[in-house]
Amino acid sequence: MKRSVTETAKKTAAKPATGTGTAKKAVKKAAKKVATGPATGTGAGKKAADKPAARTGAAKKTATEPATATGTAKKPGKPESHLAMVRRARRINRELAEIYPYAHPELDFRNPFELLVATVLSAQTTDLRVNQTTPALFAAYPTPEDMAAAVPEELEAIIRPTGFFRAKARSLMGLSASLRDDFGGEVPGRLADLVTLPGVGRKTANVVLGNAFGVPGITVDTHFGRLVRRWKWTEQEDPEKVEAEVAEIFPKSEWTMLSHRVVFHGRRICHSRKPACGACPIAPLCPAYGEGETDPEKARKLLKYEMGGYPGQRLSPPPDYPGRPAPPLGAG
Repeated sequence: MKRSVTETAKKTAAKPATGTGTAKKAVKKAAKKVATGPATGTGAGKKAADKPAARTGAAKKTATEPATATGTAKKPGKPESHLAMVRRARRINRELAEIYPYAHPELDFRNPFELLVATVLSAQTTDLRVNQTTPALFAAYPTPEDMAAAVPEELEAIIRPTGFFRAKARSLMGLSASLRDDFGGEVPGRLADLVTLPGVGRKTANVVLGNAFGVPGITVDTHFGRLVRRWKWTEQEDPEKVEAEVAEIFPKSEWTMLSHRVVFHGRRICHSRKPACGACPIAPLCPAYGEGETDPEKARKLLKYEMGGYPGQRLSPPPDYPGRPAPPLGAG
């Protein structure tokens, strides 16, 4: 069991699902969509490529309606049925799978313990900052036994860049002691066990289960919650209720990769304060089109990470990731 768990974690850490075609082709494909406006590409509204909704000036009025094939405001009609919403949601997932075939967890890890620790550290900070911090952390404390026996002040000094370092240090030492004393030094592969660990909630547990053990789960972070509400998949604010409602829309086999794709899209295009609507390949499927920048040229300047030609968040990204690795802490 120990060998299979480790192999699963290493496989997930090093090689993401490749989807259709190579990652580099996917980025070029997505860039081609962006270059011609928000409605081009692989079935997300090819007919709308030449007439994006922004051109009519009706985008603001249709903020709660998806862009249509003609690029004009969709006339008020019957509310979207649940069945229609499910079909639209599944189509969005298919589109995202083509745009981000290389979607993966953006935390560097080599085994379940490293993923668990990195996920705890990621609270209230970026994955980039965690990835820049964990090399020194795991060099000093490679096992739960090592971390449980750490001198608190020394552990705090290492993880200080991630913020809330005292509380996080207590969680890391507590969960490490629990792994040592209650689970034989191994990260458990059950949700019920994981959530008993200090500092580990349902979100963290689903990250670990989905990416270190291959157990499907939906990870509701701030990006995921924001996007699924914009897309009208749910109106819930509570993460557990969001998870439950979204889980009913998709087959269980899709849960983990769906989470990665949605988070990737939220970090690269569908930003919190200023989404790049005019550069979004799935704009025709989005009820919130128009909340952000609809001018294609201005929207393209808002793209992040590989979509904008910038480094990613991982120092050691999977082989198929088409962007540049992140710089180590203190570089640049």
